[in-house]
Amino acid sequence: MNVESDRNIAQTWWDAVIRGFTDTHTTAVPLPALLGILACAIVLSIPRITWRWFGLYVTFVHELGHAYAALMTGRFVHSLRIGLDHSGRLVSSGRSAFGAAWSGFWGYPAPAVVGLGLIAAFAAGRSGAAMSVGAVVLLVSLIFLRNLTGILVAVLSAAIAQLLVLFASPATVDYVVLVLGIALSVGGVRDLFKVLGVHTRRRDRLTASDAFILGRTTGVPALVWLTGFTVVIAGCVAASAWFLWGILAV
Repeated sequence: MNVESDRNIAQTWWDAVIRGFTDTHTTAVPLPALLGILACAIVLSIPRITWRWFGLYVTFVHELGHAYAALMTGRFVHSLRIGLDHSGRLVSSGRSAFGAAWSGFWGYPAPAVVGLGLIAAFAAGRSGAAMSVGAVVLLVSLIFLRNLTGILVAVLSAAIAQLLVLFASPATVDYVVLVLGIALSVGGVRDLFKVLGVHTRRRDRLTASDAFILGRTTGVPALVWLTGFTVVIAGCVAASAWFLWGILAV
């Protein structure tokens, strides 16, 4: 009986995930609502009291950027750890020097890239697909975690995604995807300024910078990597703004 019940639950979840890919839904967002969403995103990402917690999720996305970039080049991901101080550490291995550099690069840009993807999905009426992808990716990501903070962040994120996939109305999913997309974009910009600050004002923390580590391991100056982070993040933010302008125009 329990086995049958578990199968039914799993089938219901899978049907909901698939439905996210097949269904389309567009929610009109008037200017006051969009301004309210922008305010919510800023409240999540700017004040220290809220950033202390939302920043853990941004760090999680940052580290997943490293992890999935590593997997793209055939590297093996051993572990992923997240600290309460928003620190993160991914351990992967492989023979390719390019794979190590590729993985090392895609941490800081990851939140802005994901944010752009979510905003674009909303604009295309595919928020359900974005949520379904997120639900699956977050579940798979649990296998990488090796410390309690990381596991708690991942489990909470995955649980919320599953509940939204299973029970939320299309309009609710639309708004959640839009808020999260904007908040990740803002969070990505905040983290970019943080790493730039490490290289200009807080050089005692330099050894923890992805750009410094990439410079040391590849021989390419950290400034080049910082420029790369900035170009990708700025491009994502500009594209996100273009999509948001299109949403208002509908």
